[in-house]
Amino acid sequence: MVDHVGDDFQKLTKYKRGQQWMPLDWSSKPEIYKTYPEHKTIPLEFNVPEEAKSFSEILQKRKSVRNFSEQSLTLNDLSFLLWASTGVVRVNRDYAFRTAPSAGALYPIETYLVAKKVENLPSGIYHYNIASNALEELKLGDFSEAVTHAALEQDMCNHAPVTFVWSAIFSRSKWKYKQRAYRYVYLDAGHIAENLALAAVSLGLGSCQIGAIFDDEVNQVNRC
Repeated sequence: MVDHVGDDFQKLTKYKRGQQWMPLDWSSKPEIYKTYPEHKTIPLEFNVPEEAKSFSEILQKRKSVRNFSEQSLTLNDLSFLLWASTGVVRVNRDYAFRTAPSAGALYPIETYLVAKKVENLPSGIYHYNIASNALEELKLGDFSEAVTHAALEQDMCNHAPVTFVWSAIFSRSKWKYKQRAYRYVYLDAGHIAENLALAAVSLGLGSCQIGAIFDDEVNQVNRC
């Protein structure tokens, strides 16, 4: 890894007064949703438990949890976590706004699941179809050891009932923001991760967001 690549990135993606802005090519705008129409789809719905905690209590109790019980996660709770992290909340002037903010409402982040112990959901890898609020079944099997190995042997991934994996379609943001888009993509991912962490606390669940991974190995686990 080049020592100065991060420093160069920050310098080269600064906005400066007097820059000439290029008009947007609307004909080349990438699709806002990624779908797997050839795969089995599992519709999602949820009810928020009455015992859900207040927001101030959630903030006070949020922390990284690396030890998980052997109890399975309910599909209702998983559905809520997915919606709370990045689900659609309203549609306004053809824009479907989500629970997490996104630069330009371009939403480059995609959510995948490595499910191990979720009630009424076979172990496997799934993609969250945001537009339909549904899971797309990509491949079945227990991939918890593979994702643990790709996450620098962090064993919590092997014991978690489900592991969220976020990827980005950078072209969605680069279409408008060019090289500065990378700054916004990382911010988007952080917004979604925090939403998930707070939603987990509201349900009495634990979570831990990690960035220490072998990128290509995680991509290989998710690859269909």
